[in-house]
Amino acid sequence: MVRYQSLSALFRASRRLTSPATCFSVRQFSSSLLLPKTTPPRYFPFSSSISRFYSSSSSPSPSVRPPKSAGSNGDEEDTFEYKTTDDVEVIEDWEEEEDEEVESYLGDGGDGGGIVLRDVPWGEKVLSIAAEVLKQSEEELELFAFKTSPRGYIYVRLDKLSNEYGCPTMDKLEEFSREFKKRLDDAGAEKVIPEDLALEVSSPGAERLLRVPEDLPRFKEMPMTVSYVEETNSRKVVKTAVFLLESIDAESDNCVWKLADVKENRDPESKGRPLSRKQKDLRITLPFTDHKKINLYLD
Repeated sequence: MVRYQSLSALFRASRRLTSPATCFSVRQFSSSLLLPKTTPPRYFPFSSSISRFYSSSSSPSPSVRPPKSAGSNGDEEDTFEYKTTDDVEVIEDWEEEEDEEVESYLGDGGDGGGIVLRDVPWGEKVLSIAAEVLKQSEEELELFAFKTSPRGYIYVRLDKLSNEYGCPTMDKLEEFSREFKKRLDDAGAEKVIPEDLALEVSSPGAERLLRVPEDLPRFKEMPMTVSYVEETNSRKVVKTAVFLLESIDAESDNCVWKLADVKENRDPESKGRPLSRKQKDLRITLPFTDHKKINLYLD
């Protein structure tokens, strides 16, 4: 059976709980290092409660298997307690992604999407297992990002095409995680992959980087934070503004942007009044190659 960094599944809202583009994640571990809190329920727009599974064992050693009990059919069953809490602490020994402090880029296996296997010998196999699980799912889910670590960690980010923000529900992430874990267990028992792996399943959220021009039509109705290159006095400088996509000209490889009516674009002295007519009529045409970075805008 595949052993995880803990046999707990922590479902938590990501960094931006108050945003409509909330990103959920499911983590699988191999020892119970998380203690539930008894804080009163908190509510966030467009987020759901945080639930988790945790083992009754508190052994911190990842090499110790969880306690088992015999089921009615004679098979071994995990002895888990299933509880729900609205506030949990993330265990400290989980391997955060090594490039977390480095600026994201397209294809990095994280916020930039793409597949990064880091030359681990079992990477292609676990990727194919994930693809099989997605293929059999009835949901409109796709792999946004997939990354493996030499230390035995698997990071998966699932994109739901029919969702405005691309975020699957917590239940769907849990469902994928359960099936993926089961198949990893089977492959580990057959010695096809290592038995000591850790898994994190999440949604991209608003931090995702958007590809130009492929991803732009999908989010055309949403404000985007756009960093772009502009030539000023024979010098190229990088500027950032919040835009709405006006159009894409595939023949000339240009995007046409207009200012979004958000506080970042308003005159600080206007006391919250909307954009002026001049600002609303402003259009900026940028070649595809002059776009440095685009994210969904979080108010």
